[in-house]
Amino acid sequence: MKALNYFITFVGGALVGAAAGILLAPEKGADTRERIVEALRKRGIRLNRKEMDALVNDITEELGNAEETA
Repeated sequence: MKALNYFITFVGGALVGAAAGILLAPEKGADTRERIVEALRKRGIRLNRKEMDALVNDITEELGNAEETA
């Protein structure tokens, strides 16, 4: 059970790190969003503009919370 918790923590950290890298990269926000949308579409996930903005806001909020606790 303890190994599973470590694995889940590792995967969660990797996802947060990847999201931070994407969102904090020196690209225009519109370009970054377009890249995210394309990556999601390749996996069969369709998002409209409003849903994409909500996803970006959620990720940004989670990153802010992670920075505050660190």
